[in-house]
Amino acid sequence: MTASTQRDDPPYRRIVAEIRARILADELRPGDRMPSIRQIAQRWGVAVATATKVMAALRDEGLVETKVGAGTLVSARAGRQRATTPRARRARRPGVPRETLNRKDVLRAAIAIADVEGLDAVSMRRLAAELGVGPMSLYRHVANKDELVAQMADAVFGEPELPDPGPEGWRAKLELIAREQWELCRRHLWLPRAVSFTRPVLVPNMMAHTEWTLRALGGLGLPMAIRVREALTLHALVVTVALSLADEVEAEQETGVTLAGWWLAQRKEADELLDGGRFPLLAAVPEEAVSDLDGLFDYGLARHLDGFAVMVADRART
Repeated sequence: MTASTQRDDPPYRRIVAEIRARILADELRPGDRMPSIRQIAQRWGVAVATATKVMAALRDEGLVETKVGAGTLVSARAGRQRATTPRARRARRPGVPRETLNRKDVLRAAIAIADVEGLDAVSMRRLAAELGVGPMSLYRHVANKDELVAQMADAVFGEPELPDPGPEGWRAKLELIAREQWELCRRHLWLPRAVSFTRPVLVPNMMAHTEWTLRALGGLGLPMAIRVREALTLHALVVTVALSLADEVEAEQETGVTLAGWWLAQRKEADELLDGGRFPLLAAVPEEAVSDLDGLFDYGLARHLDGFAVMVADRART
């Protein structure tokens, strides 16, 4: 074929070839969860329709299968196609030389995977494949996945530079730290799942956020027990709304249906429930009051700080 008649493969075929090569090279194994259509579209910068063709082609080849409750997985048949062929061996990435790999490389790659595909997609084996190294080389930098996730969260909490001393007044300071954490959760949707209130990990950047919040409450005459509970409650407010945001983004990626589209599909059932007069107050609720999670966060933060201000004022009078 001459250069004038040769054409590049369409984008979906190139993506299929890349994913196929990863499966045949043992980077993705039978039972591993595949990225959703939305995640493929985001990662490769293609339209949802193109990503849909990618998944259909992989399914036609028997490389992936959909299981109820589990999503789209690498199929058992893929294991029988796995190669010891030259093509499969060439599919492996050249990798990072072991002596130059460092903790920052590991965390940066792990965060990138989690940002696109979610925390469940992060594993030592997957991370090693992404970096092009053997899995055992990662254990020089992190002991296990739990430590990896803790270090990922700590790296993310280190992204904003907290001002010293910050804005004037405790309320402005608490609003600042809450909004910084909200933005972190919006950029890294997996982050709320990596945080524990009862068994917190002792890593410096996360501890710095708590220390900054405790310092913001200084001078109010509050005992340390109240100050730390306020720091935890404020963070819990952020995490609670952020979990809903992450769930909604994941649902849209998995189904391809936006929240507006979902509500539209529920309209008939909702009208049947609400038009009967049994729930007159719910019938009067504007749709955006429920679906606007940024608005819900703003409202929850403002009302929480209002209530805390009342407590501070009451204690000052006693």
